[in-house]
Amino acid sequence: MTTKQAFVEIITAIRAIYTIGESTSIAGIVLEDAFGIKHQKINDKTMLTEAQQKELTEIINRLLTHEPVQYVLGKTIFFGLPFKVDKNVLIPRQETEELVAWCVETVRQFDSSAVRQSGTYRILDIGTGSGCIPIAIKNKLPETEVHALDVSVGALEIAKKNAALNNTEIIFHETDILNEAAWNKLGQYDLIVSNPPYITEDEKNILPQNVIDFEPHLALFSGNNDAQRFIKKIVNFAVQHLNKGGYLFFETNEFYAPDTKKIMEENGFSEVELRKDLNGKDRMLKGRLQN
Repeated sequence: MTTKQAFVEIITAIRAIYTIGESTSIAGIVLEDAFGIKHQKINDKTMLTEAQQKELTEIINRLLTHEPVQYVLGKTIFFGLPFKVDKNVLIPRQETEELVAWCVETVRQFDSSAVRQSGTYRILDIGTGSGCIPIAIKNKLPETEVHALDVSVGALEIAKKNAALNNTEIIFHETDILNEAAWNKLGQYDLIVSNPPYITEDEKNILPQNVIDFEPHLALFSGNNDAQRFIKKIVNFAVQHLNKGGYLFFETNEFYAPDTKKIMEENGFSEVELRKDLNGKDRMLKGRLQN
């Protein structure tokens, strides 16, 4: 089988469950990430080995169950960096890259005198999953001290592997942010960021099948049908654990973004800004704890 035939076979097989654009993109990802075949090698001359053809069949069979290609291959790219992923963690999204970029931009603009007064600039990611947010931030801001927490042991195992993969030093905490008794051990920070669970049970029916069937519900659903459950806790935590003038960032449910903004403002955050993501949805918030 030639690489061109393999490319067409993937597209043809999964076309029933994905758009032509998605199918073409997935086919390219499979050939490059699974077999090291870049776009220019997809032709009538480059051949797949018998072992590769067998593996391709297995990959296609998994894709046909709606399993995301990132889980099938066990890896993805986020902010230009490689990440391992499995069913313990959400697949890093392009929209979250915008949140990381905003955090990095903010730290770079932060008054350097304030950093000197408080020592090393300390950052905490709450609900880290694959570790994509803190690792990407640390990669861009190596002089900072970056912490990350999650309640899932499986997620933390993946996050630690990703930190090692990207040669980034992250301090990990196995902590349930909903448990206020555990807050004291976490210290103080200059910036807190979180992409917490924010989907309600009522919204489950609007999720794509590949998300609802394969991605971890612990990281997706807020629980108690309250989209703001984690937001409220994290805001309360931030009020106590942010240094004065520190920043709080959220990726949040577009339908409740104005409510999230209000919660932040009512709890002592000023300069609260709501930004749209690349799809034009109200998704990201930044606020500064008043001095």
